[in-house]
Amino acid sequence: MCGVRKVRWRRFASQAGRSIAVWAVSTTTMLVLAGLLPDFQLQSADGDSATRIAVTAACGAGAFGVLSAVVWPLLVRLLLLVPAFVLGLLVFFLNGSLLLLALHINPSGRGEAAPETAVIVAAVMSAVASATGAALAVRDDETYRRRLHRLATRTRRAHPPCPAAPGLVCVQLDGVGHDVLTDAVRRGLMPTVARWLAAADDIRPVAGGPPPTHRLTPWRTDWSSQTGASQLGILHGSTFDVPAFRWYEKDRGEVMVCNRPTSAAELQRRAMAHTGDAGLLAVDGASRGNLFSGGAGEQALVLSIAARRRDRGNRSRAGYFAYFCDPANAVRTALSFVAEVTREIGQSTRARVRRQRPRVGRGGLYPFVRAFATVVERDVVVAAVMGDMLAGRTAVYADLVAYDEVAHHSGPRSRDAEKVLERLDRSLALLERVAEHAPRPYRIVVLSDHGQSPGETFRARYGLTLGDLVRAGCGLPVPRRAERTHSGAEARAAVRAALRRPVEEKGGHHRPARDSEPIVLASGNLGLVSFPDVPHRMTREELDARHPGLLTTLANHPGIGFLLVRSERHGGVVLGAHGAEVPVAELDDEDGPLARFGPGAADAVRRTHSFPHTADIMVNSAHDPADGEVLAFEEQIGSHGGLGGAQSRPFLLSPLDLSAPAGDGQTPAGAEHVHRVLRRWLAELEGPQVPLATDAREERAA
Repeated sequence: MCGVRKVRWRRFASQAGRSIAVWAVSTTTMLVLAGLLPDFQLQSADGDSATRIAVTAACGAGAFGVLSAVVWPLLVRLLLLVPAFVLGLLVFFLNGSLLLLALHINPSGRGEAAPETAVIVAAVMSAVASATGAALAVRDDETYRRRLHRLATRTRRAHPPCPAAPGLVCVQLDGVGHDVLTDAVRRGLMPTVARWLAAADDIRPVAGGPPPTHRLTPWRTDWSSQTGASQLGILHGSTFDVPAFRWYEKDRGEVMVCNRPTSAAELQRRAMAHTGDAGLLAVDGASRGNLFSGGAGEQALVLSIAARRRDRGNRSRAGYFAYFCDPANAVRTALSFVAEVTREIGQSTRARVRRQRPRVGRGGLYPFVRAFATVVERDVVVAAVMGDMLAGRTAVYADLVAYDEVAHHSGPRSRDAEKVLERLDRSLALLERVAEHAPRPYRIVVLSDHGQSPGETFRARYGLTLGDLVRAGCGLPVPRRAERTHSGAEARAAVRAALRRPVEEKGGHHRPARDSEPIVLASGNLGLVSFPDVPHRMTREELDARHPGLLTTLANHPGIGFLLVRSERHGGVVLGAHGAEVPVAELDDEDGPLARFGPGAADAVRRTHSFPHTADIMVNSAHDPADGEVLAFEEQIGSHGGLGGAQSRPFLLSPLDLSAPAGDGQTPAGAEHVHRVLRRWLAELEGPQVPLATDAREERAA
C-alpha cells in the first residue's frame, strides 16, 4: 500500500513540476513578446519595477493557461457545426480573445494589447507551451500515453476492458498507386515504409540489414476504380451496383454521387442488405475519415452519417472536437493550414508561369480545399487513430485523402504530390510510435483504394467535353467553342452522314422534338450516358434507331477506348474503333478493344454489365500503355474511375506475421477480395470472430 502511495505522489510531483515549468516558460515568452511588440504592454504608463512586470506576466500566463484548458473546449463544442476550414481560421481570433480576457482578469491590474497583437501573442504562447510540455514528457512514457489518450477520447463513450490479443489498424493512403509507392521508397521519400520493407534501391531486403516486417502486394480494382466503390467493398464486402463515382438511376430519377452524404448512406444500406452483414468494424471497431462506417460503433468524420445532422447519436464531427479542444493543436493546425494555402498558391503560380503541361485550373476555393485535405483532415484523423490505439480498440480503419487531392490537380508524379507522401510517411511513423504505448499489440496495415493515371483532360486535347461529343452525336446543339474544334465538326459530320441529312448552314441546328436531353456524367476517365425518358437500360438497337450516329461517333473518336452497351442479340457488347464489336461473353484481355487495358479488364467489364444501374452507354477513355496516360472527362491531370494504367493497381502493405493476401503469383482482384483478406486477418489475430458475409447468409437460410 505504501508503494502505491509513493507511485501516486511521484506522478503528482512529476505532473506538478511539468506544469510549473510550462508556466515559467510561458511567463518568459510573454515577457519577451512584451519587449518586442510595441502594442503589447505589461506595465502601467508610468512604468513599473521589474518585479511587478514579472508578476504581471506570471499572472497573465497563468490565467491564459487556465482559460485555454477550461474555456477552449467549450468554445470548440459550440462551434462543431462550423465547417472545419472555417473553424481553422477562427482559431486565431478565439485564441487572441482568450488572451485579452486573461489580461483583463489579471489580478495585478496591468497588461493590455491591441486585438491584432493579441492574436500573435496567443498563437506564439500556445505553440511554446505545447512544445515545452511535449519536450518534458518525452522521457515519461506514461505521461505521453495519458496525454494522447486525453486528446482523442474526451468525447468517447466508456469502452470495455481491452483484450490481450493484437488489434488491427488499417490506414488507407487514398489514391497512392503501387508504382508510386515503390518509386517513393526507392527515392527515400518514405523512410518508414522503406524500413518496414527493409528495402534497398530495388525494393528487396538489404543484405545484412534488419529483416523486413511487412510485405508489399499489389491488388486490382473493379472497373470503377474510385474510393466509393473500393471503400464500400473493403468495409462492407460489396461493390455490387456501384458502376462509377456518379451515375443516374432511372427508377429513382436521381443522380447518385459517392461523396454526397445521402448517397453514401444509401449505398451503405444497400451493401448491408446485399451481404446481410454490418461490416468489417462491427465488433469493437472505429471508422475515421471514411465515406462509410464499416459498422463501427465509434465514428468520426464519416460521410454516411453526416446527413443525420439532427440525430443526437451522430458523431460524424466528434473527431474535430477531440482534436481542436486542445488550443495548442488548434494553433498548430491553423498555422499549417495557412502555410499550405500559401504553398499551393505559390506552386500553382509557378506552374502557370512556366506554362507546364498538362495543367488544370487551381484557383477559387481549391487552395483551401487542398489545405483541409492535407492538414486538417490528416491531423484530426491521425489523432483519432492514436486515441483508438491507446483505448485498445480491436479494429480501426482510417482514410488519409491528402495525396489523392493534390495528385488530381498537380499530377501523380509531381513534386507537390511527393511532398505529401513525405508527410504521410511521418504520420505512419507517429502511429508506429504510439503503438508502442498501447495497452495491446497492434498490427499496422497500410493500403490504398486505387491509384491515379496521368494525362491531359479530354477537353484540353480535343477542345470539347464528353457531353459536347454526345450532343453532337445525337444531332443536338453544341457550344460554339466545340463547333470550332476539329473533333466537334467531325462528330457533327458523322451524325449528319448517318442521318443522310445535308450540312446545315451556320447557326442552324437539328433537334428532333421527341428526343430528350441525354445526361452525361464523368467519373475520372469513365463516362456514363443515360437517356432519362426511357425507363429501362437502352439496347444498342434502340440507340441506333433513335440516334443512328451516336455510337459510331463515340467509338471512332480517338480519345475514347471502348464503349459498353446492352444488346438484344448478345446481351451486351463492347464497341471499339473501326467497327470492332465483341459480345460481353466473349471478351478477352489479350485481344480486341480491351487488350490495351491490362489483366482483369474483361472480367471487370462483364461484372459492371450485370449491375441494375449501369448506364445506357458506358464510355472508357483511350489509354496509352507506353506512358500509362488516360484522358480524364473531368478537369483532372491525375485521374481514376475507369480502366487504364496505374489507377487500377493499388497496394496492400501487410505485416509478415499475417498470412499472405493471396497465393503465390496471384493478385487479389477487387475490393471484395480485400475485405475477405482483412476479415481473415482479424480471425488470425484471435480478435472478435466476425463471420464472413457468405457465412451469415448461410446461417439465416439454415
